[in-house]
Amino acid sequence: MSSKQRILIVDDEPDILEFLGFNLEMEGYEVQRANNGAEGLEKAKGFLPDLVLMDVMMPVMDGIEACIEIRKNPATSKAIICFLTARAEDYSQIAGLEAGADDYITKPIKPRVLLSKIKSLLRRADGLEEGISPNSIELHGLIIDKEQHLIFKGGEAIHLPKKQFEILLLLSSKPGKVFNRDVMMSQVWGDDIIVGDRNIDVQIRKLREKIGEDYIRTIKGVGYKFVNPEADPLI
Repeated sequence: MSSKQRILIVDDEPDILEFLGFNLEMEGYEVQRANNGAEGLEKAKGFLPDLVLMDVMMPVMDGIEACIEIRKNPATSKAIICFLTARAEDYSQIAGLEAGADDYITKPIKPRVLLSKIKSLLRRADGLEEGISPNSIELHGLIIDKEQHLIFKGGEAIHLPKKQFEILLLLSSKPGKVFNRDVMMSQVWGDDIIVGDRNIDVQIRKLREKIGEDYIRTIKGVGYKFVNPEADPLI
């Protein structure tokens, strides 16, 4: 890396600090370590990390409280925060995301998974800071970037296959309008290609899996429409 990205590791277990720090430094990151949330908070103010890798359960100040405080400080608020959680700690994962964390990694941690996740998170941040083109649409928590064929949701870049992207672009061009299958087939596949209804339904199902179930409504016997999930919630 030409200019090192900074990662702060916060964990009360010395072995984990050493293990994570070693692997990240070998990958070329600039790393600092802290033994609890309070120490991590202080180090974050001076270090200004690009990413904070933090345990949830720690003495003095736990990870949830530290996450909230990091988000409150304008100097550190944009740092990516990734929690380390035990496999059974579903409550910690939910609490962490509600406190402002971006993601989590479950223990025990495998180096390859760790590095892959961190690279993905840092790429996501780079994409958000420089990557959203002016030729984009923002609707109800989704950013549809037409130039890059990317969707951004909650800070995460979502890559869609060409047809799924074109379906979403068509539906979102007129929110609330019901598009029947014939129109969708013509607009997305063209009139020269015969596409069955089942193909459209499969593409819609896959699209929902990636962006969430509540953006696209099925109108039985007619087709599909794009909606505001908050104004038109699923019943």
